[in-house]
Amino acid sequence: MTDTDMTTTAEGPECRHHGPMVLRFETDLPTSLTWYCPNEVCHNEVLHPEKDAPRKGVITITHTRADGTLLEGSRKGDGVWELVRPHRFTWGRSLPGVLFIRQSRDKQADRWSIRHAAAALRKEGWTVEIDIDEDTRRTFAEAEQERYDRAAERADRFDDYASNAAARSNAAYAGVKAISDGIPMGQPILVGHHSERRARRDVERMDAGMRRSVDEGKKAEHYAGRAQAAEHYEAFRKNPPRTLRRIAKLEAELRGVERWLAGKSNEGYTRSLTPDTVAELNRRKAELTEQIDHWRGIVAQAEADGFKVWSRDDFKKGDFVYYRGTWYEVLRVNPKSVTIPHIHNGVGRTVVRKGDGHLDWTWKAPYDEVSGRRTAEEQAAAEAPAEPIAEAAVDAEKPAAEPASEEPVTGEDRFLPLDR
Repeated sequence: MTDTDMTTTAEGPECRHHGPMVLRFETDLPTSLTWYCPNEVCHNEVLHPEKDAPRKGVITITHTRADGTLLEGSRKGDGVWELVRPHRFTWGRSLPGVLFIRQSRDKQADRWSIRHAAAALRKEGWTVEIDIDEDTRRTFAEAEQERYDRAAERADRFDDYASNAAARSNAAYAGVKAISDGIPMGQPILVGHHSERRARRDVERMDAGMRRSVDEGKKAEHYAGRAQAAEHYEAFRKNPPRTLRRIAKLEAELRGVERWLAGKSNEGYTRSLTPDTVAELNRRKAELTEQIDHWRGIVAQAEADGFKVWSRDDFKKGDFVYYRGTWYEVLRVNPKSVTIPHIHNGVGRTVVRKGDGHLDWTWKAPYDEVSGRRTAEEQAAAEAPAEPIAEAAVDAEKPAAEPASEEPVTGEDRFLPLDR
């Protein structure tokens, strides 16, 4: 796209952030007008249809990180949905009358999809207003709480689905049983008898009923599983070991953003530090810092509740670490893990030391997967066999023997009742 003329006019539209827009005449669309904001970090535009195209109205596409990308001004049956659907726009019952790009909240605007959707609308006679605001966003805590609330709603909804499916399964089975109870046990179909037609119909009804009962039972199991997953979503997100891994990943991404802002390479890639790029990198830096602080607060609360965050300061060579149900000797202490004998040596064992088994390989146990620690002395004491109890002490613990009966028991008396 080549610009042949750019002018500023007071009669044109205005950007709500930076004032009057600039008119751009484009060589590939000579009969179309495009107004755009001259600010180098703003992407707001107004696209007018071609001169000969019928005017159909105004469509507004907005994006904020708080609400995502929304398309408003459309009506059912006006053809807008068919035009923007190839460009990631969809619809949902949660936003009646509004088209949107799924999963666009809390993210940078997908300007490629927005502009291609706008071009398709302009071609069909729509005037398109694009308003992108990357600085209006919600806090990460608000976004996370909304995820928990929606998970709770899903749990309730799937519980209802599972209950309804189970009820339909039981009803179908009850119908089958009612039919089968009316048939004598072992009664065959009497071919040629007047009851043949009804007997075959009963078989078909029982077969269909059992299939329906099984299918609805599978649905009940499926929705019960999804309900259980939704119920545990918050606990899954706040699981301390998983949260520690998430923090490490976010910190690595934050260091990469800081390297880009400093003009350095990050994982082999560099970024051209245009004003738009610098603004977006600073936004991402602020988001990452907020997320890291949030998750560190979750870990701090878990520590207050008794969770142990292990680190290299807790171990030394020769200690034993409890990792995935087995005690391993610590061969080396690393910044993020401890080196242990290979886990294949621990198959069927509760304690693994260096030299056990036939493998000399090693393995690393990350601190976020460690569950306990013992010194070499504590491990030896735990493995020591229990000391036998002295015989005198055993005899002292035995109950005293009852005195013998004065009357001897004869052979006949052995078969008499005890309460004679």
